[in-house]
Amino acid sequence: YDAGIRTVCFIAPVFPGITDFEAIFHRVKDQCDLVWLENLNLWGGFKKDILAYIQEKYPDLKPLYNAIYTRGDRGYFRELEERAERLAREYDCPFVDNELPYGRAEPGHPVIVDYFYHEEVRGSENTGLRNR
Repeated sequence: YDAGIRTVCFIAPVFPGITDFEAIFHRVKDQCDLVWLENLNLWGGFKKDILAYIQEKYPDLKPLYNAIYTRGDRGYFRELEERAERLAREYDCPFVDNELPYGRAEPGHPVIVDYFYHEEVRGSENTGLRNR
């Protein structure tokens, strides 16, 4: 970053109740041009393994993971989006949905890229844009 190389901090996957993206942002905001946030997606065969790991290591988070990954409750990630947007306002950082702006950000004001809605854009017509 200090040598003039465009730098991205890719925070993914954000594990609900475990990954503290705000703490990471505070550590890296002066060393990167973008902070990219993406939620944990549980598709395919590894869903069972991840949920078993959560049950074993973080049993108190099991209800949260069931709400998100069994019942499809988006509330947790909507709240994280709101927190990320507040963080962007607080530090005067651009806040965008799934965009990859080119160029350098102002030092200490990285672009915060929100991709907490990843599963909303799946499919053959995937433009990467939110289905609204």
